[in-house]
Formats: sequence, C-alpha cells, structure tokens
Amino acid sequence: MKIIIFDDDPTGSQTVYGCPLLLNWDEKTLEKAFIKSSSLIFILSNTRSLSSVLAVKKTREICSSIKKFFLRQGYSKDDYFYISRGDSTLRGHGVLEPEILAEELGPFHATFHIPAFLEGGRTTENGIHYLNGIPVHNTDFGRDNIFGFSTSDLAKWIEAKSFGKIQSENILHIEIKQLDMAFNNEDDFKSLLRFLSKLENNISVVVDAKLPHHLEILARAIKEVSKEKRFLFRTAASFINSLSGLPTNPKNILDLVALKLKNNEFEYKPGLIMVGSHVKLATDQLEVLLKDNSCLGLEIPVSKLANIFTLEDFQKEILELEDILLSKIDDILDVKKVPVLYTTREEMKFSSYSKRMNFGLELAEFMAILVRKTSHKLGYIISKGGITTQLLLQTGLNFNQVDVEGQILPGLSIVKGNSDQYDLPIVTFPGNLGNEKTLLESFRLMESNA
Repeated sequence: MKIIIFDDDPTGSQTVYGCPLLLNWDEKTLEKAFIKSSSLIFILSNTRSLSSVLAVKKTREICSSIKKFFLRQGYSKDDYFYISRGDSTLRGHGVLEPEILAEELGPFHATFHIPAFLEGGRTTENGIHYLNGIPVHNTDFGRDNIFGFSTSDLAKWIEAKSFGKIQSENILHIEIKQLDMAFNNEDDFKSLLRFLSKLENNISVVVDAKLPHHLEILARAIKEVSKEKRFLFRTAASFINSLSGLPTNPKNILDLVALKLKNNEFEYKPGLIMVGSHVKLATDQLEVLLKDNSCLGLEIPVSKLANIFTLEDFQKEILELEDILLSKIDDILDVKKVPVLYTTREEMKFSSYSKRMNFGLELAEFMAILVRKTSHKLGYIISKGGITTQLLLQTGLNFNQVDVEGQILPGLSIVKGNSDQYDLPIVTFPGNLGNEKTLLESFRLMESNA
C-alpha cells in the first residue's frame, strides 16, 4: 500500500530514501510518482511558510488534484495511507492540516498525533513532548514568533491549536507501557489491535515514543487493522520510516557524498551553503561553520532588501544587488573557498503576520535565484531552512520533483533533480536539527574525498 505524505516543508523525507518528493501535483507529475516502485510519495505542500488561510487553500488544492487523478486512473482513495508530515518541535499547522485532509480524503476512524523524531532527540512520554529531555514549549521553538505554544502536553496542545474544537479530555493516549507490552507479548499485541479496531468518528489519539520499536509495533498493528479501519496521521519523520518498513539504504555515506558533480578535468566542483533559517540553533551553527577557513561568509542584507521590495518598481535595484552578490560569490570561489550565503541574523519587525510571511518568501526567492545564476559552477549545495530549500528547489532550480537519495547524517537528506539542466545534489537541512557543530560536520562530509 502506498503512503502519500503531505509535507509542510522539504525536510520531512529525512529518514527515508529512494522515493520522489513532488514539488508540483499536476497529472503528469503524479503519474510519474505513482509508477515508481517506492511505497512513499512525498508532496511538498510547504504550508509552514503560509498563513492558515493559504495553508487551507493549498491543502484543498492538492487534495483536489489527487482525487481527480484517482478518478481518471480508476484508483480508490481508500487504498492509501495519508500522512500530514509536520515539525517535530510542533511548529506549523499541526491540527488544521489534518482537519482539512479529513474533510477532503475521509472519513477516517482516528487521527494519530506522533511528533516523535527519534533521530533528532524528539521523544514523547506520558503525553508530554520533549526535545533532548526538555519539554518542547520551554525551548526556543515554543517561543516561535508565528507558531509558538505554551504547553508540551500534546492533548492540551491539540485543544489550544484547535481553538477548543477538540477537547483534551476526549483525546485518547497510547502509552509507552502499552507499546512495550505489545512488542514483547503476542497477547498484548492483540490487545493493541482490539484498541485500534474500536476507534471511531475520527477521534484524536496521542502516541508516546522513545525508542524505534515503539513506532514499529504501532505501525505493524495499524497495517493489520487497515482493511477494516482508515486512519489519518500527523507525524514527524520517524513514523514514516516505521510505516514504510524500508530496509537499510544500500547507499552508504560515501556513496551519497560521491554524488557531487565534477568539472571537465574530473575534479569535484566546489560547494555552496545557504542559511535562511532564523532559529537560534541555525545562528549558532552558522557561527561555528564560519570559523572554518575552508569557507567564507557572504551576508544577504535583509533590511536593504526589505526597503527595495517596498518600491513600486524594484527590478533595477534587485538586479544591481544581485550583480554585486554574484561578483562576491565569484571572488570567494576564485580563492578556492566555499561561499556561505546567510541572511542577516536579526529578526525584522513587521506590522502584520502576513507581511512577515510574505517577506520571508520574497527573501528566500531572492536567494534561490542568486544560487541558480551560479549553479553551473557548483558541485553540491547545502540548504538550511525549510522555506529556503523549497524556493531553491521549486523556483531557483525549477524542479517538478526530486528524488530522495538518503541521509549523510541523521535527518539530513540528499536529494537530486532529474533535470538535464540541473543535476546538483542538494543537502536539505532543517532549521531545527542537530547541535551547534552539525552544519560544520555536514560541510566537512561533503568536502571529504574532494
């Protein structure tokens, strides 16, 4: 059974490989994806970069395309698993998107909330969601300017994010003890099956997970009852791997690094790093990276761009700034260093939420076009931040879909487009992943055997 994942940014395929990530959902693109042998199809909705109104519109638009495609091909929507893949630190439209999917692709007997991303230290225990042992609302992610929250109790979080539509006392909970027992004892596994078989009326279910076998035993049970029950999922990346049951990737890290492009002398071309994410972790990682003598930073002047975008006709000023930055990128490459493009680290203030979101998209598009204009000189790209990566793939490199090749580090995927024009391997790096040295580590990996 194929699993269709609505991914709210381009980094959700961070535990799998050998599957397509769709940046478009026209019939031709969908047909190509469904022909592939992979059980996984990721569709990049990129709704985390959108307001709630636009996120609803985008989700309905994708669902409409899928249903029309199914109708023309004679497929049934009941023959697929659907996952709304969201952030493991609870940012995004984590309750709204499953609600819209249920309206469009339901009815479902239950919606499971499984934000555990074990590879990144995100776990859930007793219904509380943690980041490296800290309740996630006490981290910088809980104080997010757009998607902030004040509780790590997932039932209370769902109630708050649904504006009281889903009451916490009506939310069910699958505990670690229950999953451990089901994993170790066949009778307890049958008890888990009975629990799943009784779910009705799209009830919300919070799932604990600390270790891979917690997700694996749940996935096994869900598959067993899937003939009689239809379930919807809002999950981070780890459960996708468990449900798909993928074997170990036959490509090792060296194989993935070797996807880098070579020049006419068969030498590896230089890389380029983009850092658009503004979470504190991304800034800390950038500071560590820039201490490495092999690379050289180039700041994108955010306030200057903001002023340019307010002009009625800003094309001349944008092209002038592009030329200046492209010349500086060439200068960095000429001295045999890797350019690190990064946006000014201070958060800008905007008069409204929608203006802030729109500027974020304009900024990411500017960076994407800048990189496109120098991409013929590059052997690989590391792109940090969901919006940054989405605009690079979709607008900068004009891909309809990319293929997920695998991970060079836990949660860091390499993707490749199948375009004749752009064959660059791109490391998709979530803004919230790793520790302060992870960006430097990924850079050194991509530079190894160069």
